Amino acid sequence: MQPFPLDQAFTFLESGPVTLVTTHDGRRDNVMTITWTMVLDFDARFAITTGPWNYSWEAIEKTRECVLAIPPADMLDTVVGIGLCSGRDTDKFEKFGLARRKADRVKAPLLTECLANIECRVIDIIAPYGIVILEGVAVHADPHRKERSPLHAIGDGTFVTDGPVLDRRVMMRPKLPPSVLTRKS
Repeated sequence: MQPFPLDQAFTFLESGPVTLVTTHDGRRDNVMTITWTMVLDFDARFAITTGPWNYSWEAIEKTRECVLAIPPADMLDTVVGIGLCSGRDTDKFEKFGLARRKADRVKAPLLTECLANIECRVIDIIAPYGIVILEGVAVHADPHRKERSPLHAIGDGTFVTDGPVLDRRVMMRPKLPPSVLTRKS
């Protein structure tokens, strides 16, 4: 072991899936790229980190809802492009040719190219840290999509995708909720 720069420590922890967050502010849809996400428990509660510097922040605060869309690896350049421009002056759906579909429970749209879309309501906002606590209210998945690997950001401009699946469900059975145990892979 050797010393490592403290300001780069996050690169060891940031590898959760890259997420596209869609919002609707009452007038129009927007989408942003988020790499700071966290699962809070088995009951479809999540956290994202963002803040007033992101155009979508105001819509999340105002409407208290959004969609978490999980893009596959073949959307990498689109995901990065979305993160490099602002909804303040760019219609990202038009610029990146994103197909959207009406959600069931929230006004923010679903992204049809993504592996999954989780419709969410905001439970809490911890403003000083930009943490938004979300509760999933509906989920939509595309089991037929050819590219299945989600993207993982390292935080330094590099990304990784999933490798082989390592199955330890039998070993972990005592810790997993019944809903996960009955899921077919």
